[in-house]
Amino acid sequence: MRAPRDAGVQPERTRLAWRRTTLAYTVAGALLMRQVLAHHPGPAGYGAVAAVLVTGLLLAGLAHRRTGGLGAAPPAPLRPRAAGAVALCTVVLAMVGMVMLR
Repeated sequence: MRAPRDAGVQPERTRLAWRRTTLAYTVAGALLMRQVLAHHPGPAGYGAVAAVLVTGLLLAGLAHRRTGGLGAAPPAPLRPRAAGAVALCTVVLAMVGMVMLR
């Protein structure tokens, strides 16, 4: 028989890390969208804004799902697809930034 899980503060640290990640993405995305709309109006700029918004929503959804499952004993590990999606969100934001801010 397994002993009950002593969660300690690990789930709280993980929740805070996901919140910081989504907040940083939101701030970087908002600043990027502001620059794009000010200097690149038109279809390319609107496409970039749409890409940032969609990936931001995807990241927020992944973070919400991940933090919701932290109360389980033990919490499920992060799936490779979810980790890949988080990496994709980051790469999209970086690529939009490099293309639009040059």
